[in-house]
Amino acid sequence: MTGTVTLYTDGACKGNPGPGGWGALLSHGERSRELFGGERATTNNRMELMAAIEGLKALKRPCLVDLYTDSQYVRKGITEWMAGWKKNGWKTAARKPVKNADLWRALDEEVARHEIRWHWVKGHSGVPGNERADALANLGIEKLASA
Repeated sequence: MTGTVTLYTDGACKGNPGPGGWGALLSHGERSRELFGGERATTNNRMELMAAIEGLKALKRPCLVDLYTDSQYVRKGITEWMAGWKKNGWKTAARKPVKNADLWRALDEEVARHEIRWHWVKGHSGVPGNERADALANLGIEKLASA
């Protein structure tokens, strides 16, 4: 591990489904990096997952990561539900296919490269990193409109 990275992630959607964006704010010491993107037809949950995936993917080496998200879906999915989904062949306890399994698998791959401490923060509560990630997610949506 090459040091502790702080990663704030957020997703946004205008309509659910609808155009959506994701944002990630990475910081390590005095350095920081902002990432964002979007999709024309998506859901808020997919954008929350994309923010975490893309933020982790941007790390070139294995790191200790403090990942902050305002999405209980992402935090609980990775820390509580995923082990069961994998054991059940990517089916829920009710034997239904896991929604967004493609992104959960991608997140699982990225998580395997790092040591991650998962943190939940209340959205829109004035946490600077979360507010910036939210702004980046909305920028992802804005860029779609201007493309």
